[in-house]
Amino acid sequence: MPNNPPRRSRKYLIGIAVFIVLAVIASSLLSPAKKSEYLTSTVQRTDLENAVLATGVLQALKQVEVGAQVSGQLKSLKVVLGQTVKKGDWLAEIDPVISQNTLAQEQAKLDNLQAQKLAKEVRVKQAQLTWTRQQEMLAQDAAAKQDMESADAELRALRADAVSLEAQIRQQKLAVASAQQNLSYTRIVAPIDGDVVSISTLEGQTVVAAFQVPTLMKLADLSTMTVKAQVSEADVVRVKPGQPVYFTILGDPDKRYHGTLRAVQPSPEKINNAVFFNALFDVPNPDRTLRVDMTAQVAILLGEAKQALTVPLTALGERDKDGRQEVRVLKADQTVEKRKVRVGISNNFQAQVLEGLKEGDNVITGDASAVPERGETGDNGNSGRGKR
Repeated sequence: MPNNPPRRSRKYLIGIAVFIVLAVIASSLLSPAKKSEYLTSTVQRTDLENAVLATGVLQALKQVEVGAQVSGQLKSLKVVLGQTVKKGDWLAEIDPVISQNTLAQEQAKLDNLQAQKLAKEVRVKQAQLTWTRQQEMLAQDAAAKQDMESADAELRALRADAVSLEAQIRQQKLAVASAQQNLSYTRIVAPIDGDVVSISTLEGQTVVAAFQVPTLMKLADLSTMTVKAQVSEADVVRVKPGQPVYFTILGDPDKRYHGTLRAVQPSPEKINNAVFFNALFDVPNPDRTLRVDMTAQVAILLGEAKQALTVPLTALGERDKDGRQEVRVLKADQTVEKRKVRVGISNNFQAQVLEGLKEGDNVITGDASAVPERGETGDNGNSGRGKR
């Protein structure tokens, strides 16, 4: 009799434990299975383009550095920065005094030689008459042969002097022409139609053109601009002349300027140990919106499709031997159907679907269970809940 109370307690505890186990089993059997959840995206139509992206710099198609070919002080500037000029317009003037004096000196030398020529012609004519007279007298035995020889030698010497003088005159005429040309160089005119985009020499400064041509200003024809786009070595193999291209500028990112790729320079440039090749194309600039040294965000089109069926790249599986890729489609009844699709062009985010899907299909791009819940950290697994 004394052992009955503990035995009853033990049976009571065992009964409770059995009840809990049965309740857990019943709960797991009766509760519905948790359905899989997916991340999906709807197949839709949109304009798609595959492009090589690059950063470029704008330059004028025609650009000329205007320099001085003679030394001297810049006497006056006839233009201001930003002014539009026509070919032949007067831009600047180098002090012409030195060039004028040099021309006067060379002209005086030429005048002196021409005067010597006149005097030489008179002496030649006189020697010719003497030679003729000596020849007639020698024929009549009225003069000695020695006198005839002297007259002949004198005539030949004078004629040789005249020929030498002619050569000196021709040479001096060239010197005069050079002096005249140098004088014309003091008046600097525009070699092209364009705008004055920079002025590097101011009035009163002295320019020296002894070893290289000093630059006074820069003219640029802004009616047509050239874009120099820097294409990486990884992308340049896909780029070639004739491809369509467009770019935007920082000041107006919504407007596209279109052109055609003209050339890809064969020699690369190194920027921070990265290799880039310059791709060139031209665009009209009638309203002068585009300016020198602007930055251009360039897209060189490798392919494009208008209103194409598109899916995210994350929805595409591996490619089989026929070139098709597997896509999982979530149907209306929440079942999953696997399909093989054929894709066309693609960019970094989307691909064109040529067959295998229709507009409105929901393709699976991932598993929702792989997405961290709100408040969870992605790396250490610690709860992101705050302290109570």
